[in-house]
Amino acid sequence: MMKNGKPILAITMGDPAGIGPEIILQALSLKETYEKCNPIVTGDAAVMEYVARQQGSGLCIHAVKDVDEALFEPGTVDVFDLNLIDMSTFEQGKVAVQCGNAAFQSVIKAIELAMENKVDGTVTAPLNKEALNLAGHHFDGHTEIYAHFTHTKKYAMLLADEFLRVIHVSTHVPLRKACDLVKKERIIDVTELITDACRQFGIENPKIGIAGLNPHASDGGLFGDEERLEIAPAVEELKARGFNVEGPVPPDTLFAKAKCGKYDGCVAMYHDQGHIPFKVVGFNWDKETGKMSTAKGVNITLGLPIIRVSVDHGTAFDVAGKGVASPDAMLLSIDYATKMAKNKK
Repeated sequence: MMKNGKPILAITMGDPAGIGPEIILQALSLKETYEKCNPIVTGDAAVMEYVARQQGSGLCIHAVKDVDEALFEPGTVDVFDLNLIDMSTFEQGKVAVQCGNAAFQSVIKAIELAMENKVDGTVTAPLNKEALNLAGHHFDGHTEIYAHFTHTKKYAMLLADEFLRVIHVSTHVPLRKACDLVKKERIIDVTELITDACRQFGIENPKIGIAGLNPHASDGGLFGDEERLEIAPAVEELKARGFNVEGPVPPDTLFAKAKCGKYDGCVAMYHDQGHIPFKVVGFNWDKETGKMSTAKGVNITLGLPIIRVSVDHGTAFDVAGKGVASPDAMLLSIDYATKMAKNKK
């Protein structure tokens, strides 16, 4: 699939009314992007042309109906044109049924291209869940769409920036239920997934830190017994199988150590335990405007038969079309997807 030694990546447009198209164009305006990969956008050429004019980027939008028609040249953005948006009614920054459907169909096309081995990996721009559901596509988000259409049962979310990588034992469940989901088998499964992912990033023998659930990792059983009954047995089994793991590590120190390079990856026991430190590190807000200035973080779905990397931020309808959205997370997503495609076994 690779062309000229570089992987072909399908980049979904995201919700066209959000910042997806503009951060994609910013990323694809850089020659360095084409030096590492061959990108093709799945979405609407008319929307991409509209945003390119709005930005004054001078980029040429090249509509295609097959990956083989793509040019993969700097200055030209190849778009697998789905032609779903009526530009006479299109508005940026607004929830719309046609935009929710277009975002969904751009994801489906990227999945199809990857499953048919026409691209080496996929990168997703943000979609809007309200618009997605108004359009009749009842999924919680990208992860569930990918799992459904690739027929994947065992998968997990990995958050990653340049230094911190976090996988979760559970994500979108109530906190009371999350505690009940801390089980040895699941901990082993997600540790296997993050270890394999780190190897795809080029880390030969990744060291993984596994968090405790309770304060101070229960402090010898004073604050709970999940560590003794589930987490520590998982760690011991992983070590016996040759994994380079440590834990249970008190969660209030695990992520600071990982940020400094002690761990190549972290296993968090529930959603906020992993998301809060990750977003403190990767998301920066402007004190004067109260708006996000940079968002360096990506979301990688592990366990799929195809590569899927996404920006870890939303559609940002409030700033869509204003020229202030940062492409940092899109650039990092492309970088991670490129590494994974090159190192995929």
